[in-house]
Amino acid sequence: MNRAARLIPLFAAAAALFVAACGSDNNSSSSSSSSSSGGSKTEAKAGKVGVLLPDSKSSVRWETVDRPFLKKAFGDAGVEADIQNAEGDKSTQQQQAEQMITNGAKVLLLVNLDSGSGAAIEANAESRGVKVIDYDRLTLGGSADYYVSFNNVKVGELQGQGLDSCMQKSGGKNIVFLNGSPTDNNATLFKQGAHSVLDPKIDSGTYKKVAEQDVPDWDNQKALTIFEQMLQKQGNKIDGVLAANDGLGNAAVSALKARKLKQIPVTGQDATLQGVQNVLTGDQCMTVYKPIAGEADAAAKLAIALAKGQTPPAPADKTNNQKKDVPSVLLTPVGVTKDTVKDYLKEVDFPKAEDICAGKVAEACAANGVQ
Repeated sequence: MNRAARLIPLFAAAAALFVAACGSDNNSSSSSSSSSSGGSKTEAKAGKVGVLLPDSKSSVRWETVDRPFLKKAFGDAGVEADIQNAEGDKSTQQQQAEQMITNGAKVLLLVNLDSGSGAAIEANAESRGVKVIDYDRLTLGGSADYYVSFNNVKVGELQGQGLDSCMQKSGGKNIVFLNGSPTDNNATLFKQGAHSVLDPKIDSGTYKKVAEQDVPDWDNQKALTIFEQMLQKQGNKIDGVLAANDGLGNAAVSALKARKLKQIPVTGQDATLQGVQNVLTGDQCMTVYKPIAGEADAAAKLAIALAKGQTPPAPADKTNNQKKDVPSVLLTPVGVTKDTVKDYLKEVDFPKAEDICAGKVAEACAANGVQ
């Protein structure tokens, strides 16, 4: 399958803006400028949108990719948006949601910190006539009107396939799983996908699972401690790591380097700058690239229509959240190895070659046609 066929058409609509920001971000000026520059009456009357991001520690994507793309999409549409980051605090996220609704938000775009607190936010919003889009993470038991994410079981399958492929080349038998946060439904789906690929090979004796642990809150420092304990218990005899994202993967890589152990296959996800560099240097055998600009574009289009009082076309898919079937837009992830990094350099949300190839990575870039 060629690269164009693997990516989602929505991705092409996302603009190439990359502005990192933290804390809150209110683009109210975009709404007023739309009115003053002759925007339609519908645009001028559009309601506000509140965006609730989870943290900036579990993955750099929330602040460096999602925020700028969402900010630009709402600004271009003349829709006032308040983008806030809870920095991992559930109470803070609930307070942010309440303040957004009080300030007139008609739509919330929510990345929950767990399903319990997310469902409470959604129940409050529903009681006050505010629409909610689950963004990236499904809120189990919630009342969201839409869900925009990726095929997250497929993400785990790609990781399992990637680890298997790398271990066939490197040899070895003992594998461990560093799973994501137990409170994140996505982590459950990643785990499901990975196990669907690797469990048959474990059952057949091709591999031996010697340890598995979830990492609370996707905390990379906790992942480092957990993996160090795994190495200690196994006498350093670990041959492969199914790590649920690039941050957890880098924690494993750091622990291996600290013990001066050889490189072993380690997976990842999000195609972060650090993750892609690790892939090129051989410290990580693969990552999963998710076209986040396409995800942001799909969610923004839904939110903009809802803010303008319109009914968006119903997405083809539905996802059951244990309470109801939620109309869903599910984008397609792709696996990336050192041989295919060069294929994605022109994508607007993939790390740029000049950043990837800085310092010690330059030689690896040259060897793999990254320039």
